[in-house]
Amino acid sequence: MGAVAALVGAVVSLLIPQVLRSLVDGPLSEGDLNGLWWAVAAVLALGALEAGMIWLRRWFVLVPGTHVEARMRDDFYARLQDLPVAFHDRWPSGQLLSRMSTDLGLIRRWLSFGIVLLVVNIVTVVIGFVLLLNLSWQLGVLFVICSIPLWIYTFAFENRYSRVARLSQDQAGDLATTVEESVHGIRVLKAFGRGRHALENFTKQAEELRGTEIEKARAIAGIWLWLLLVPDVTFALSLLAGVFLTVNGDLSVGGLVAFFATAAVLRWPVESIGFLLSMTFDTRTAVDRYFEVMDEVNPIVDPEHPSSVARGEGRLVFEDAHFRYQDAHPDSRDIVDGVSLELQPGETMALVGLTGCGKSTLTALTTRLYDVTGGRIMLDGVDIRDLSREQLRERIAMGFEEAILFSASVRENVLLGNPDASEEELREALDIAQADFVSALPEGLDTTIGEEGMSLSGGQRQRLALARAVAARPDVLVLDDPLSALDVDTEAAVEAGLRRVLAATTALIVAHRPSTVQLADRVALMRDGRIDDVGTHSELLARNEHYRFVISSLEVEQ
Repeated sequence: MGAVAALVGAVVSLLIPQVLRSLVDGPLSEGDLNGLWWAVAAVLALGALEAGMIWLRRWFVLVPGTHVEARMRDDFYARLQDLPVAFHDRWPSGQLLSRMSTDLGLIRRWLSFGIVLLVVNIVTVVIGFVLLLNLSWQLGVLFVICSIPLWIYTFAFENRYSRVARLSQDQAGDLATTVEESVHGIRVLKAFGRGRHALENFTKQAEELRGTEIEKARAIAGIWLWLLLVPDVTFALSLLAGVFLTVNGDLSVGGLVAFFATAAVLRWPVESIGFLLSMTFDTRTAVDRYFEVMDEVNPIVDPEHPSSVARGEGRLVFEDAHFRYQDAHPDSRDIVDGVSLELQPGETMALVGLTGCGKSTLTALTTRLYDVTGGRIMLDGVDIRDLSREQLRERIAMGFEEAILFSASVRENVLLGNPDASEEELREALDIAQADFVSALPEGLDTTIGEEGMSLSGGQRQRLALARAVAARPDVLVLDDPLSALDVDTEAAVEAGLRRVLAATTALIVAHRPSTVQLADRVALMRDGRIDDVGTHSELLARNEHYRFVISSLEVEQ
């Protein structure tokens, strides 16, 4: 409808020269003042109608365009949430941010403005050329011939500009990634005095982007040169030819006035094609970048017909589980290389091993952050791949070594996995995690934590993350070294609280401290991606030399 309104407005603007032709050849040449007023009124009415059509075009396209942008942005964010961790491991966050903000804004402007004017202006030029030929076929042919170099340059411009536009948008995404990394790592940069090094790296990338933008500007300047030069030359040649035709009586004065008035109306549509084409090529690149993410294949999806398992037991079994990354070298061993392990309902299993043996990767497989590449993982007798991801992650909660918090209140962060928890359950989770420090915050549980919780200490962040895992009330609790940032006294208090929780919950705990091992009913020793031995702490100390070495290493680290 916006395009129709714009086209009507363009046609109306092309009618005004026809009125001028009738005015010059009629009332003006005959001295008829009554006819003059009718012509003036007609021009005024056509001008008002054109202005009304322009207003309608904007009214029709602007609001729907913003709705399209909002839906695309929502779909993009939902897609990012749905894609597996392996995708986010590969993609820099700045690239994703630039696609969600800059690229979608460009698509919205093109949908609301670029495509409408590009189509309408091309149609206007075609109609205008027909009118020019009708007014004077000689001048019309001259106009068409003079415009041929412009169309040739436009095609050459497309190839050059498309390449540079894509490079510019990719470089802008890389620059956004650099800024984000510098902001998140500002403490490290300051602590090591590497601010100047970071600035030099940023400046280098910014200069590369600047060079690309200059190349874009040169390409645009080149087409603008032709868009301005060709019409001016054409006007000059047409004026000479028009005067000659008028003197010879082949064209009336009114026809000559109408020809140049029509040509003047066409000047804006012709000149606008340059920046509309550059906007179109930018948008084409933006669409490609948007769908690079939207079309990404997600290998971790819900089954077509998910199984249903009642909550309550929490038997977790690894059956010859294997995992390797897609880009791993063919000759390298699997990170998780045939793990077979069974956790009984209510049992607490400690997972120990040297750094790099695959402990954290194994825990990530339990909630399908990654999918096993061989074997399977069973929850209460059902392959976890047969459960919906929502149901699986309701039954298995994870606590990570790196405590990630969000820019939200303490309450929202702790209840992230169980928003419907009661106030009593919330307080109990905070008590178990020894997170009583929240009462001293300015607004208590409703205090907003800064970005990533950096306003809190490492131990405070880790205690809130542990409280979040406990508050989820899962059947299986998977903890990846949850106490690493705590002091000895706080750790002892947290362990005492965890014993109450773990008495009724199946738990798999990656232990980097001997004291954490004491929480477990049994211990699984992991070595080179495999389970080397399973037993109680005392049993493994007595019979397994590698276990004694691992425990002694943990004691040294502690």
